[in-house]
Amino acid sequence: MTDYLIVGNGVAGTTAAETIRKQDKNGSILTLTDEDLPFYYRIRLSEFLTGDLSDQNLVAKEESWYQDQEIKLRLNARVVNAEPREKTVILKNGERISYDSLLVATGSHSFIPPIKGADKKGVFTLRSIQDARDILDYGKEIGEVVLIGGGLLGLEAGNALRKGGKRVKVIEFFPRLLPRQLDVEGANRLRKMLEGMGFSFKLGAKTEEIIGEDRVDGVLLEGGEKLSAEMIIISAGVRPNLELAESLGLDRDKGIRVNERMETSQSGVYAAGDVAEFNGIPYGIWPAAAEQGKIAGGNMAGGDMIYKGTTMVNTLKVAGVDLASAGNIDADNALEARVITGEGVYKKIVMDNGRIVGCIMLGDTKGFTKITRAIADKLNLSQIDDPAVVKGFQ
Repeated sequence: MTDYLIVGNGVAGTTAAETIRKQDKNGSILTLTDEDLPFYYRIRLSEFLTGDLSDQNLVAKEESWYQDQEIKLRLNARVVNAEPREKTVILKNGERISYDSLLVATGSHSFIPPIKGADKKGVFTLRSIQDARDILDYGKEIGEVVLIGGGLLGLEAGNALRKGGKRVKVIEFFPRLLPRQLDVEGANRLRKMLEGMGFSFKLGAKTEEIIGEDRVDGVLLEGGEKLSAEMIIISAGVRPNLELAESLGLDRDKGIRVNERMETSQSGVYAAGDVAEFNGIPYGIWPAAAEQGKIAGGNMAGGDMIYKGTTMVNTLKVAGVDLASAGNIDADNALEARVITGEGVYKKIVMDNGRIVGCIMLGDTKGFTKITRAIADKLNLSQIDDPAVVKGFQ
């Protein structure tokens, strides 16, 4: 029997394994992943598409690291079922693995909307290294790409393909790009920057059908407009991978419900990362997954660590443009805000009763860490002790 079984090898699962080993020097730790690489930087897949990184250069933890930590890693090991009463999971090859303590860190998958023709050859999502390999392979001989959804990974994929000489059109259902990270003004500025690079956009548009015979040759929009395309990349958000949670009979809604110790509804079973839901929130961001993994791992190894939630922070690079946002971005302009604008720059601090509750930094992210700390500490502008950070906002 394995003392600690971790299903999923993203940032949550890897951080949990590392934390367990720090607290328990002797317990057996086994991490299972259905991918063929150790823990890698998913956010850098676009650099793999451009050829700037090989798949091995994406890897954050080499296999030697697992060996040094005495953490057993099994690649290409897909869990297909579980028997919670026997505390056992079952792999695709029929192998049965028993555990004493289990962490479900199965992450998320790309959401594919119910669009007619989405199963045609030439339609892709970008979530894993295998997705990126498939896009590269198919894209060798094509010239026109349509992105359905203006999500981050989609835009990054589009930019990588644009650099390779392809024409990229973006269809976004919302009237602006990156609605979770940007308000209207910020999104307009980003769109103009991307248009300057060669992107074209259809905002507030809905894809009715992906058209073509055996393979994609275009999309039909609601209203009848057709756009030509030889490849489609769908970037319409993600959904938690809940298959294992279902087999285990765990309480779940948008994700697996966990308490402040990252415990699920079943004794000895924990969840962390994109698959977990805490206080009704599936965070889906790297900092939350890392923090949740640390707390889950610590408690699995006998600790008493408490999770209080994570400030929604996104630090991104969209087609080479720096973007950071945190907290309440006040997209509806209901709160007080201070704004700085300039060539290629849009910075906004949102306040509620004088306290900083959110910010957007586009094109210039200097001072972002101090602003996010101020959000967490419920400070106002005058309490930030760095004049360079607040210059122009007061």
